[in-house]
Amino acid sequence: MPIKIPSALPARETLEQENIFVMDELRAIHQDIRPLRIAVLNLMPTKITTETQLIRLLSNTPLQIELTLLSTASHTPKHTSAEHMSTFYKSWENVRDERFDGLVITGAPVENIEFEDVDYWDELCSVMEWSKTNVFSTLHICWAAQAGLYHHYGVHKQPLNAKQFGVFLHHVNDPRHPLVRGFDEEFYAPHSRHTEICRAELEAQPQLSILAESPVAGPYLIAEENSRMFFITGHSEYDWDTLSKEYFRDLNKGLDIAIPVNYFPDDDPERRPLNLWRGHAHLLFSNWLNYFVYQATPYDLSMI
Repeated sequence: MPIKIPSALPARETLEQENIFVMDELRAIHQDIRPLRIAVLNLMPTKITTETQLIRLLSNTPLQIELTLLSTASHTPKHTSAEHMSTFYKSWENVRDERFDGLVITGAPVENIEFEDVDYWDELCSVMEWSKTNVFSTLHICWAAQAGLYHHYGVHKQPLNAKQFGVFLHHVNDPRHPLVRGFDEEFYAPHSRHTEICRAELEAQPQLSILAESPVAGPYLIAEENSRMFFITGHSEYDWDTLSKEYFRDLNKGLDIAIPVNYFPDDDPERRPLNLWRGHAHLLFSNWLNYFVYQATPYDLSMI
């Protein structure tokens, strides 16, 4: 089944070239089925790239999905045109009276700033509070995972001695949990961050469980006991070349950046990296949509 997106969204052409089934609004209205309403609060500076990455993963399901792209009103993007934002995005204020089956909150390159000093922090806190009553299940990615754990559970972030940068091996702690159903016992996932969550504070929360983790990168998939919230500390949505672009960007700026771990073959930046995490990324999102959105959300969203 397709994912329903605006006809002119730049991601459409890329996804159709990959044989991913997308549907425009006109065709969707003739489908006699209630689509899953999924909102994406996109905090990344590269809006179009992140849209494409997430739509690719959200579309890997037999369910029809109606996508709503959200942005913060308290921050103006510098790397995406105002025309794109006004055409395809809504502010949270525009949808605060609506209900959604699922919400994805992306990462953001603000890890080295205290949460309260981020210019849209108050608005993000309002969104996270709103999600408890107006969204059935929420995925928090990377910085948003840290922000969500801090806001909802008081779990702090702490700086790393060096950037956690590369593709790391993880193992599944609870293979019976539906979010990791079908996962290999060990799998890879990318990380790109300067901070980590305080594990002691995380483990002190009985409502939270670590479903998968890395001996190097730490906790990766964290689940709330009632499965209404999930926290992903890495970037399973990344393309094969995303870390490469980050590496060469920082290198060209003269920054002290290490070669991403386990990424370039033989640590040679001239060689093309392999995508070692694509399968797990698709399974992660399809499991979330199936077990925690489609099978659990009431048909009448007013019942959330």
